[in-house]
Amino acid sequence: MAKKSKNLSKMPSKSAGKTKKRNYTDILFEVKDQVAWITINRPRVMNAFREQSLDEMIDAVKSTREDPSIACIVFTGAGDKAFSAGGDFFAMKRLTFTNGAMWNDRMQGLAMAIRGVPIPVIAMVHGWCMGGGHELALWCDLVIASEDAMLGQTGAKVGACPTVGATQYLPRIIGERLAREMIFCARRFSGKEAEQIGLINKCVKKKDLLKETLNWCETIKGHSSQTLRMTKKSLNSESDNLYSSWQHGMELLAHVWGSPLIRSCRSF
Repeated sequence: MAKKSKNLSKMPSKSAGKTKKRNYTDILFEVKDQVAWITINRPRVMNAFREQSLDEMIDAVKSTREDPSIACIVFTGAGDKAFSAGGDFFAMKRLTFTNGAMWNDRMQGLAMAIRGVPIPVIAMVHGWCMGGGHELALWCDLVIASEDAMLGQTGAKVGACPTVGATQYLPRIIGERLAREMIFCARRFSGKEAEQIGLINKCVKKKDLLKETLNWCETIKGHSSQTLRMTKKSLNSESDNLYSSWQHGMELLAHVWGSPLIRSCRSF
């Protein structure tokens, strides 16, 4: 069982409600008071994720379907430096055109699990939120960030195509021109800037991040669960063609794995 690191997202005390836990290696998973908390628990690498991390996140998201009392899911990162720096380059440098397909399937699998789960999914972002970590936030229904958050796409710098969310979602969320600037120029946005351009829903002081996220959870819990489930399906309907775009994006990305384009540098 993974040791719990010092974590920005300290959960409510056990007295706040019943607690359910599942044991993983790369993530922490806990259900408290009708909220499922998924914490990427790799702070020594800025919560960069590897194949196992993706498998565990997929399993955790899908497990919430087993408990109809869960009202929402919150994703966050362990420690106080990062939500997630994206894909772990030590893992990604081993990828080739052949085995890269398995990495791509995992990324798409997590994206579709978040999109397909019938309850709202919230990204609670602090610190670095870059590359694949930022795409993880894009997959979520709502994003709240602290003022120290830094959001961006780094694929142009490190030789990885952001085709599992960024190329599809960013033009819809912040507009075509700014999306191209963010991807082509690897432009970063602070939490405040991200709120101003509509990249996230809300930016708060770091000390208030957990409190405000819990307020959102309480609001969601107070609404009709059946209505929210049906509404999410309806909201997804207009952009259901994202699946085919992700499939095409994965084919493009497969040509990058194992090529000289992958540089030995961090994802931000």
